[in-house]
Amino acid sequence: MEWLGRLSKPTAVTLKKINNLEDLDKAIIKCDACPRLVDWRQDVAITKRKSYENEKYWGKPVTGFGPADASMLIVGLAPGAHGANRTGRVFTGDRSGDWLYGSLHRLGLAKYPHSISLDDGQELYGVRITCAVHCAPPDNKPENEEKKRCAPWLEKEITLLLPTALSFVALGSFAWTGLLTTLADLGFAIEKPKPKFGHGSETNVVGPDGIKRLIIGSYHPSQQNTFTGKLTEPMLDSVLQRGSRFTQLK
Repeated sequence: MEWLGRLSKPTAVTLKKINNLEDLDKAIIKCDACPRLVDWRQDVAITKRKSYENEKYWGKPVTGFGPADASMLIVGLAPGAHGANRTGRVFTGDRSGDWLYGSLHRLGLAKYPHSISLDDGQELYGVRITCAVHCAPPDNKPENEEKKRCAPWLEKEITLLLPTALSFVALGSFAWTGLLTTLADLGFAIEKPKPKFGHGSETNVVGPDGIKRLIIGSYHPSQQNTFTGKLTEPMLDSVLQRGSRFTQLK
């Protein structure tokens, strides 16, 4: 596939051989393809935030979280510097994660309303969460080349989930754009003109297997959106419930 050309030869070969999410996660954790992101995530893990100065930071790429037979996939932008980059689990240990897991718990899709650490016993039911970029970026802004270099991991993850995944939730405009691009690369028919992102925006895509799937957008549960009221709990619940219900109708 075209995207393999963006990876080093060893990594491309590794990706071709991966046939399950467990092996994919192991490969992602070892990735060091983006020097700027490697330096940043490791530096943050050393300097730390004062409130976490006694904790050992993860400081590595962060994988997806959730069952291999998930029917809904939630895609965010990247790990938070002192959230997932600290705890080692996507959307874990920060306010954004509190909002996301809180909503999933209210809908019966998560065991607990908070995700605190790798060993907190959290479980997801029928849903998996991942990121378009797997390393924490400075100022939460990965560069375009870093986005492109990380895209093959998302494409592989989606490929492995396609036997069961029927809906996709994009948290933010970059996740929306990246998701549409990835699905197009996988041979999905995308509406034209290209659907625009907005909270509650929906579009249907049809894969090479002939199955119709739903993409639905949500504002990202960042503090910038939740503190200002741009995103409320009912708004987030509504999007996630819509994605979950779509899978139940199939």
